Amino acid sequence: MHDLTATGTPALANDQICIEVDAFLKEGTLTLTKGGQDLRPIHALVKFVFAHDGPWLADEVTFGGKTSDGKSVELTVDLLNDSFDGPRAGLPDPIWEVVAIAATSAGDIGITYTSP
Repeated sequence: MHDLTATGTPALANDQICIEVDAFLKEGTLTLTKGGQDLRPIHALVKFVFAHDGPWLADEVTFGGKTSDGKSVELTVDLLNDSFDGPRAGLPDPIWEVVAIAATSAGDIGITYTSP
C-alpha cells in the first residue's frame, strides 16, 4: 500500500460536474452525413453535465469512426441549445438514441437522465 495523505477541503472551481460515458457501436449500424461526407461511427463519447441547481444534461457527443474512403475521423455534436438549458432542436433521432444508450450506462453508476 502506498503511503498517501490528503489535506484540505475540495471545492469545485465552478458549480458544474462532468461525466463522460463511452459507447461502442456495432459497425455499420449508424451512418452520419455532414457536408456530403459519410461517417460510420464505431465509438461515441457522450458528455453529461450537472449544474448544482439543475438536472443532468447531455452536453455533447463525439463520434469516432471511418469515412467511406477509410479515413479515421471524429465528429462532435453539441446537444444543448444556445441558452444551455435544454436539448438542441433539429438533431436526428439516431443521435438521441446513442445518448440514451450512454445514459443507460450512466444510470448504472448513479446518473439519471431522461432523453428529450
